Amino acid sequence: MKKTFLFIAFGRLTLAAIVSAVGSVSAWGASKTVTAEFNPDPANPMRNEFKNTTPSSGYCVPFPGVCASNGFFSLAMGINANANATIQANHTDPRKGAMFKIPTDWRTVEVTHTATGEKESLDVRISGLSVYHRFPVPAGDISGPGGHETMWTNRSWRYSPPPCTGNYTQQNWANRYQSYWHFPENVGVCAKQAAFNIPDFEYIEQSFTYELRTPKPLSMATGDYTGAITYTVGPGADFDWGDIMMPTDTLFTINFNLKVQHQLKVEIPPGGNKIELLPQGGWQAWLNQGRKPTRLFRDQIFNISSSGRFKMELGCQNPNGNTCALREPTSGHEVPLNISVTLPNGLTNAAGQPVIRLPLLQDGIGTELFKPGFYVDRKSGALHFEITREHVENMLTGDEKTYSGNVTVIWNSEV
Repeated sequence: MKKTFLFIAFGRLTLAAIVSAVGSVSAWGASKTVTAEFNPDPANPMRNEFKNTTPSSGYCVPFPGVCASNGFFSLAMGINANANATIQANHTDPRKGAMFKIPTDWRTVEVTHTATGEKESLDVRISGLSVYHRFPVPAGDISGPGGHETMWTNRSWRYSPPPCTGNYTQQNWANRYQSYWHFPENVGVCAKQAAFNIPDFEYIEQSFTYELRTPKPLSMATGDYTGAITYTVGPGADFDWGDIMMPTDTLFTINFNLKVQHQLKVEIPPGGNKIELLPQGGWQAWLNQGRKPTRLFRDQIFNISSSGRFKMELGCQNPNGNTCALREPTSGHEVPLNISVTLPNGLTNAAGQPVIRLPLLQDGIGTELFKPGFYVDRKSGALHFEITREHVENMLTGDEKTYSGNVTVIWNSEV
C-alpha cells in the first residue's frame, strides 16, 4: 500500500499592542486627556466599539448616579472666570450677565497611530456645563430672604434656561451655587437674567460633559492613536461667557488617546500539524479494486479568534513555483501541493467577500488582508491540501514511495 505524508509546521503570530505614551498639549492654556479602549469581548462579540476609560472629574464626581443614568462623562476645565463689572438687575443684553455659549456642534478630530502613522478620525461635542457661581457675600445679602431662589428672574440657578434643558442635582451654600445645564446639539446661548445687582461675580470649578463618536475599532491596527482639539475661551470664542465674565485662560485643549488591543489566536487540534493526504474513501478502493485515486487531499480544521485585520503567508521547505511541493527523497521527484484556506463567517477578504478555498501562495497575493465584520471567537476554518490527478498518477508508478515536506502557514496581524 502506497501512502503519501505531509508534515506541516504551523507558525502563528499575534502582535501585542504597541503602547507609547504621547502627550499632546497646547503651548498655552488648560488641557485634559480623554482615553478610550477597545478590547474584544467573547461574551459579547457583536459589541465592537470603544469604551470610555477617562477618569471623571468635575460634575460627575459628586453626582455619579446622575451621570451614569444619563450617559454623561464630565471633565473639569481648570478655568475660572471673574466679573469685570457688576451684573445689573434686569439687564436686557445676555452678554452683560450670566450667559454661556459652548461648542455643542460635532467637531472632527484626526487621531494618528503612534507607531505606523495610520490616521483615523473621531467626532466630539460638548453637551453640558456645570458651573459654581460665587460672590463675596451670602445670597440673602443680595436678594433678601429668598437667597439663591430669587437672584434670577427665570428661577434659580438649578433650572436650565431655554434652550438648555434639565433640572439636575445641585449643591448650594450661602454664597455659592452649583448645578448642571444640558445643551442640546447646535443650540445657541443659554443665559440667566439677574433680578438684583450682583457685584464681584465669579465662576469656579467649571466642568463640562461631552459626547464621542469614535471610529470603528475592527478596521484599526493594534496600538495607540493620539490627537487633540483646542477650543478658544472668552468673548466671541468657542466657550463664550459674555462680556462681563473674563476667563483665566483663553485656550482649552482636549487630548485623545484611543488604545486598540486586538486578538488573533489560531488553535490547531492535537496532531493537526501532521497531515496525511489520502484519496476519497481511503486506499481500499485501489487495494481491493485496482481503482487509482483521482486526487490526494486533506482538510485540516482549525479554530480562529480575531477582532482585527490580519494576513496569511506561506513558507515552503520545497518551493514549487508559487506554492509548495512534496518530495520523494530517493529519486528526488517532486509534486506540487495546492494549499487553500476557508475562513469562518464574519471574516472576509479585502473586497468584503467570503473566504472559501482561497489559494495560499508564497508571494502572498490574494491573502494580504482579511478583516472581521464582528469579533470572531473560536470559529472553525479549514486549510485544504491537495495533489491533483495528473501528479497522483506519476506518484503511483513504480515501487512504493513516500513523499513528504514541511509547510509553514502564518497568520500575521502586522498588516
